[in-house]
Amino acid sequence: METRRVVVTGMGAITPLGNNVDTFWQGLKEGRNGIRPITKIDVSDSPVKLAGEVLGFDPRDYMDFKSAKRMELFSQYAVAATREAFLHSELDLSKEDPYRMGVIVGCGIGAMQKHEIEIPKFLSGAKTDPLYIPLVITNMASANIAIQFGLKGKNMDISTACATGTHCIGEAYNAIRLDEADVIVAGGTEAAITNSAIRGFSALKALSTTEDPDLASRPFDKDRDGFVLGEGAGILILEEYEHARKRNAKILAEIVGYGVTNDAYHITSPTPDGSGAGMAMRIAMRQAGLTPADIDYINAHGTSTHLNDLYETRAIKFAMGEKASKISINSTKSMTGHLLGGAGAIEAVVCLCTLSENFIHLTRNSACGEEELDLDYTFRKGKNRSVHCAMSNSLGFGGHNASLIFQAV
Repeated sequence: METRRVVVTGMGAITPLGNNVDTFWQGLKEGRNGIRPITKIDVSDSPVKLAGEVLGFDPRDYMDFKSAKRMELFSQYAVAATREAFLHSELDLSKEDPYRMGVIVGCGIGAMQKHEIEIPKFLSGAKTDPLYIPLVITNMASANIAIQFGLKGKNMDISTACATGTHCIGEAYNAIRLDEADVIVAGGTEAAITNSAIRGFSALKALSTTEDPDLASRPFDKDRDGFVLGEGAGILILEEYEHARKRNAKILAEIVGYGVTNDAYHITSPTPDGSGAGMAMRIAMRQAGLTPADIDYINAHGTSTHLNDLYETRAIKFAMGEKASKISINSTKSMTGHLLGGAGAIEAVVCLCTLSENFIHLTRNSACGEEELDLDYTFRKGKNRSVHCAMSNSLGFGGHNASLIFQAV
C-alpha cells in the first residue's frame, strides 16, 4: 500500500523555560535553568525541593473563563500550546473539513491535584465535585482541544508513561500516512507537580534530592542522582505533504521514521543491554530508509537516573554501532526537568528548532561521564553543527520505547 508523506507545519510549547516556542528555544540556547525551588505545593517535609515549574501561565490568555474552569491544568496547557501551534501553522480552520482533522494528544498521569482534593471529600462523606471524573481522566486534553477548535476527526489519548508524547506524534504520523486524516494535532501534556507524585516517585528513589538547581538534573554525568519533575505541554501540527504544499504552508520538517518496541523486561527499568530501545531506533531508521551514518543528532530521553542513562547509552550503541560516537546527543531534561507525558512532545519541538538553526543545545549541569558513558553528550556548551536528520527517543515505565526521525525538507 502506498503511503503519504507527513510534514510538520506548526508547533507550540508551554514549558519551565517559557510559555511559547521562541522563549523556550532561546532559553535552551542560552543554557538557562528552568529547575527551581518548588512553589506550587508545600515541600517543607519532603526530601525533594526542586522541580521544573511553569511560571506566569494564565489560561484566560488562551481560552474563555468558562472553558478554563472546566479543565484541569494538564488540559489547559495542551489547549494553550495548540493555540500557538495553529497560529504558527497559519491553517485557516474555516476552510478545512473538520472530519479530516484529528487530535492525538496524551497525558501520562492526569490531574493528580484534583484527586488530592476530591478523595478526602468522599472519604469523609462530603459532597464530591460533579465534574470530578471528566476533569481528571487523561483523554480530556485531547477532547478539550477538539472542542476548542472544532476538530471532528480521529481523536485519541495515548498514555504510555514517559513515552506518551512521542507515541502520540508517531501514531498521528501513521494515521496521516494511511489517509485517516489530513491534519492532526499531536503531542503530550503533564501537570504533575503534586504531593502524591513527588511522594510516589520519591518512594521509588527516582527523584534527585539535591537542593542546588545547578546540580539537580545531570543526564549522563557520573554524579547523577535522579530526575527532576517538570510540567508543561508540547504540540505539533502534522499535515499531509500535498495538503500543506497546496496552501503554501511553511514546512518545518518531514517525519520520515517512527519505531516502537517494548522491553518486556521490568515495570520501571529499561533492558540492561539496551536492545529494546535500540530496536526502536533501528525500526525508525529502516522505515526512513536511513543508516546510522545519516543521523546527525539525537535528543535523548536522558533522565539523569543511574539506570536510564546507562541503558540508553547502550541502546544508542546497539542501534548505531561504530557511528554512535559521531552523533551529537543532548538531554533537554537537564534544563526543564522531566515532563513525563509531555517530555517527548517538547523534545520533538527541540528537534525541529535544531533542524532549523543547526544548533545543538548543551546538556546543562553535566560535565563528566563514566566508563560506559563515553558518547558526545554535548557537555559544557552548545555547538553549531549541520543537522539534516534528527532523532528523538523516549523510554517509559513498563518498557515502552519510541523513536521519531525528523528530516529537513
